This record gives sequence, C-alpha cells and structure tokens, in this order.
Amino acid sequence: MILDAIMTAIGVQDWTYILVGLTFALYIGIAIWSRASSTKDFYVAGGGVSPWANGMATAADWMSAASFISMAGIISFAGYDGAVYLMGWTGGYVLLALMLAPYLRKFGKFTVPDFIGDRYYSNTARIVAVICALLVSFTYVAGQMRGVGIVFSRFLEVDINAGVIIGMFIVLFYAVLGGMKGITYTQVAQYCVLIFAFMVPAIFISFQMTGNLIPQLGFGSELTDGSGYLLDKLDGLSSELGFSEYTEGSKSTIDVFAITLALMVGTAGLPHVIVRFFTVKRVRDARKSAGIALLLIVLLYTTAPAVAVFARTNMIETVSNKPYANMPEWFKKWETTGLISFEDKNDDGNIQYVADATKNELTVDRDIMVLANPEIAKLPNWVIALVAAGGLAAALSTAAGLLLVISASVSHDLIKKVIKPSISEKGELVAARLSAVGAVVVAGYYGIHPPGFVAAVVALAFGLAAASFFPAIILGIFYKRMNKEGAIAGMVIGIVAMLLYMIKYKLGWFDDTLPDKSEWWFGISPEGFGTVAMVLNFVVSITIMKFTKAPPEGVQEIVENIRIPSGAGEASSH
Repeated sequence: MILDAIMTAIGVQDWTYILVGLTFALYIGIAIWSRASSTKDFYVAGGGVSPWANGMATAADWMSAASFISMAGIISFAGYDGAVYLMGWTGGYVLLALMLAPYLRKFGKFTVPDFIGDRYYSNTARIVAVICALLVSFTYVAGQMRGVGIVFSRFLEVDINAGVIIGMFIVLFYAVLGGMKGITYTQVAQYCVLIFAFMVPAIFISFQMTGNLIPQLGFGSELTDGSGYLLDKLDGLSSELGFSEYTEGSKSTIDVFAITLALMVGTAGLPHVIVRFFTVKRVRDARKSAGIALLLIVLLYTTAPAVAVFARTNMIETVSNKPYANMPEWFKKWETTGLISFEDKNDDGNIQYVADATKNELTVDRDIMVLANPEIAKLPNWVIALVAAGGLAAALSTAAGLLLVISASVSHDLIKKVIKPSISEKGELVAARLSAVGAVVVAGYYGIHPPGFVAAVVALAFGLAAASFFPAIILGIFYKRMNKEGAIAGMVIGIVAMLLYMIKYKLGWFDDTLPDKSEWWFGISPEGFGTVAMVLNFVVSITIMKFTKAPPEGVQEIVENIRIPSGAGEASSH
C-alpha cells in the first residue's frame, strides 16, 4: 500500500527523469567499459561478439524510432494501408538474413563500401558506395533524431530542438568513445529497455479493453464492455467521422507492391544493419544471430498493429465531439509541443474531429500515438515514463549504428582506402572519431529540419538503399560475371533517379507547391519509388556489363568461394 502510494505520488516528469537518467547512465557506463582501443574494435567490435549479443544488438539497431514511435502511429491513421510497413520491414529482414548476411560475413570486410570496392576492384566503385552510404545514413538518422526530439519535448518538457541537441551529445559520447564495440553492448541494453517499454503498456491496455493479456490476440477480441469486437467498433467510429473503415485499404495495388518491395530490398541494402554481421567470429554465428534477431524483432512487429488499434480507438473516444475545456492533462501537455492542436472553427467549444478538412478542428501528429497511448488509457505514471525511455532507446540505438557507418565510410573507405593508404591505425581511429562528430552535427540539423514524420523519412532511406546498394550487393554475390562498369553505372543511375523523385514529390523543391498524388509516376508514391529505381539499377548494371569486359579471374574466384558453404569455418580468420 505504501509503495503504491509512493509510486502514484511521483509525477510523469519525475518518473521520466528517473528512468531516462538510469538508462542513460547505463549506456554511458557500458561505453566507458567497452571503449575501442583499435580500428577493429571501432569498426566491428573486434569481430568476437557472441550470436545472442549480436542478435539483440541487431534487433535494437533495426528497431529504430520508426519502429517504436512511428510505425504503430502510421498504422493507427492509415489502417489497412499501414500494413505495407509491417510486410516490407519484416520480409526485408528475412531476405537479408537468408540471402546476404552469411555471404557478406564470409567476404570478411568492415563495411558495405569496403565490400563493393574490393568486389568490383575499383576505387571509383568504392567512392560511389561511400556517397550512397552517406545519403542513406543521413536520411535515416534524421528520422531518429526527430524521434529523440519528440520524446524530450513532451516528457522532459523541453523544446524539440533542445531535445535533439541533448540526444546528439548522448549518442556522440558512446558512439565516439566505444565505436562498434561500445555500440554493440549498449544496443543489447537498449533492446531490453525498448521491448519492455513497448510490451508493458500494450499488455496493460489489451487487458483493460478486452480482458486478454496478449495484445496480438486482444485487438481481434471482444470488448469487455460487451459492445462487440474491437475492430468492428473502430470501423464504426471511423465511418461516423467520415474516415474510411479502418480495415479497408485505399492505396492502389501497384503502390502497395512498390512500397513493400522497396522496404524489403532496402532493408537488405541498409549499411548499418549489414555491418552487424561482420562483428561475429564465424559465418555460422552470422546465420545464428540473424535468426535470433528476427525472433526478437517479430515480438515488437506483431504487437504494433494492436497498439495502433488501441491508440486510435482511445484517441477518438477521448477527443471526438468533446468539450475542449474538459480535455485531460495529457492533451494540454502535448499541445505545448505543437504536435497536437485544436482550432475552434464553429466557436462551440467542442472538438470537431472529422475527415472533412474544412470542418475538422483537430490536428494530430501521428508520431505521438505510441507515446501518448499510455496517457490516454490512464495507465500508471511509471508506465508512461517507461515508454519515453523506450522511445529514446530505440532512436539512440539506431542513430549510433548509423553514425558508425558514416564514420567508417569516411575514415576507412575514403581516407584509408583512397586518399591516404599510408595512414597509421592511430590516425585512422582519430579520423573515425572526428567523422562521427561531424556526422552528429549534420544529423542534428536534419533532426531539427526533417522532411516529414519519422516513418516517412525512414521509408525514404530504405528507398535510397534499394535504389543503390541492393542490386550491387546481390549481383556481386551471385553473378561472378558482374563487373565494375555495370555496378558503378547502376548505382549512380539508381540513386540519382530516387533522389530526383524524392526531391520533386516529397520535398517539392522543383515546384511552388508539393505535386498532387495524381502526378506520381505509375501511381507510385515516393516511399515506393525505390522499387522502380532498383529495377532501373538492375537493367543498367546488366546492360553495361554485357558490353564491357569480364572481371579479373581472381575476383571471379572470390565470388565462387563466398558462395560455397563447405569450409565456411575457415572464413572466420578474415
């Protein structure tokens, strides 16, 4: 009783300071304990990480702010259409685990540009790959830093920009000090924090609304108040407000296919996820850690649709056609962040939340849905604060992995391999750390000025990875005739096509206003255009390859070798 009274008396902000402070102290402590003393430690954690630790670190690296904060948010607004993110990201990880991870580990390089530079026997290919890695990573990390800003803004009640800057300093400390070694063991802790923070409120709310402790079953169950099934109720609420039914899709089939495929193959080309498979001792460990990571990822991904339904239903019932003056404290707190706003168009004092834009009085940023969900459901203060700590863990873990990719691309692939091959190991380590500092500053800027909500920004990064890396990697592993001329031309054409489409239809730089959906090529959104750019990359690569000379015999033998399972154990020496 006394303990309950104490826990109730502690406010949300106090709980947030306690939990975020403890988790940050843990991350910094791990970074100091595991600081990198060599370039191998900095780039691949010494190559001796166990499969379980690597699996957990990979899961944390993979489940970014987009997965934790934004995915359930976008599903809660898009309904059935939001399923493309679930299908694309989980399917892509399976593709990565089965088709790429073991072979890249057997090749034994530190980074994706390192693989491309050596496989295509060309520094030009390496430089193109570095540029692509930087574009992908900076686009991706912008979404993470925005996620950090949102959490700080609401729960620690600081400005979003100030929140981004605080996050920059934290991630800079353990990424620069520990490199991949520090990041790996920090990410193990961050996975534990983020999965606990995501599951606890989901279980609470599932039991509260349906009496079922398992969220994955709860969102398809009957409500405890006897008013029918939860999804049927949400369909009814959505229809009453003029929105399409939650369980019905509105996207065209071609756009659903394009987005799903772009996310899948983009996953398989993400440099910060691929590099995780270079941190284990053996090829066998790469396969094992990929399987472990997939199981750990599925736990959150199968819960996200349930969280989306719970949040959307509670949001509508709490705010729709209710007096603004009677809104609960959480509503007023989120208003101060600018992520939820009310404009009383008919001066009746009630919140009119409808699909008709001319009558709608409520604007809700979809990125707040997961974070506000426990508050809307009136869960204990410590659970609300736990979600904040989990959101920060998700954002910072991925941001750290991305910053390492940026750092390694500059110091190892550009300086060591191209500009100054004679640089000492100590000099390379200094360059890596300085690169990370520069990367954090740029990431912070784009966190303050992002081109959209978190999941959309991240989806664009996947499109860039699909357009550039995936064809070069897949052809490099499975087609020994593939040469440098084809790979370079394909990567350049693919990334340029994706960038131009993204700039025109997502950022609107070429027009006074953002072009309408009716102008999209083949009806494909910017998030799905990575599929078109990837196909273009494949066509250009193979066509150019047909008219140019074959790779040297030595390179073709390497390609044959990395695809032979027998003798894989010997690859651990690389």
